[in-house]
Amino acid sequence: MASRLRRALLAALVTTSVVVPLMGAAGPSEVPAPAPVALGPVSVQGLEHRYEANREGIAAAEAMATRHGDRARERALRKMRKPSRHFLSFDGREGGRAVEVYGDLGRATRVAVLVPGSDTNLETYDRFRAGALALSHQLGSRTAVVGWLGYKTPGTVGPEVLTTNRAAGAAPRLATFVRELNAAKPRARISLLCHSYGSVVCARAARGLKAADIVLYGSPGTGFDDARQLHTRATVWAGRGGNDWIGGVPHVRIRLLGTTVGFGTDPVSGRFGARKFDAGDVGHSDYLKPGSAALASMGRIVEGRDA
Repeated sequence: MASRLRRALLAALVTTSVVVPLMGAAGPSEVPAPAPVALGPVSVQGLEHRYEANREGIAAAEAMATRHGDRARERALRKMRKPSRHFLSFDGREGGRAVEVYGDLGRATRVAVLVPGSDTNLETYDRFRAGALALSHQLGSRTAVVGWLGYKTPGTVGPEVLTTNRAAGAAPRLATFVRELNAAKPRARISLLCHSYGSVVCARAARGLKAADIVLYGSPGTGFDDARQLHTRATVWAGRGGNDWIGGVPHVRIRLLGTTVGFGTDPVSGRFGARKFDAGDVGHSDYLKPGSAALASMGRIVEGRDA
C-alpha cells in the first residue's frame, strides 16, 4: 500500500510540477532548410571534402533562413559555415542536426564523442560548442572531440523529456556513427560523454558498441535498472555535480497516460553499478566549464586514466 501511494505521489509530482505547466511552451522554430548533402560513411581520406560539402550545405540553409526571415537561425548558420569549422554532417531541418569535429580527427589516437541533452538545437548550439571546445583544450592535440547533435533533442519544457521516445529514435543513429568511427579509426580509443537526456540516448545505443568508456553526467537515469543491462564492454562511468538540480528528480519509471514516465535507477547510486567520478559542485549546465572538477575528471577518463 505504501509503495503504491509513493508511486502515485511521484507520478503526480512529475505530472503537475513538470509536464502540466510546460505543455504549451514552444520548441525551436521549424525553419525551412534543404535536404542534407549525401556523403556516405565517414572516412579519414575524405575528411576535407566532407567538411567543404557540409560548409556549402550550411550556406544553403542560411540562405533559406534569410528568405524565411529568421534572423536568429541566419546568424547561427553564418557562424557555422566559417572555414575554421569542420562538420562531418549537417541537417538544418526540424530544429537542426550537426556533427562537428574539434581537433584533427585524422591524426587523433583518442576520440571523445559528446552527446547532448534537451534543448540543444541550432539556436542554442553555441552553448554546446563551448563545452566541446573546453574539452578539446583540456585534452590537447592527440584527441579529437566530436560534438554529436545527431538527433532532435526534446525540450526541457516538454513532456517528451520525461520518456525514452526521442532516445529510441536517436540511439540507432548514434550506434551507426560510432561504428563508422571504428571503421575510419580502428586503433583510436573512443569514449562517449553523455549529458542529461543524452545519457538515455547513449544507454540505448550501448549494446555491442565498440567504445572504451560511456560517461553519464547530469543524468536523470537511463531507462535501465543497472549498468549490466546496457550489455557493453565499455566502462560505464557516472558523475553528478553537487549543485545539479537533476539530483532531485524522482528516480522511478511509472506507467502514466499510456506511456512510461521517468528513467529508473539513479546512475550515481551503488545499485546502478557504474564507476563514479568526481564532478565537484557544478550545476547542471556547468560540467564542461574550464577549470571545473568535472571537466578534469572526464578528461582523465578520455585519456584512459583513472578519474
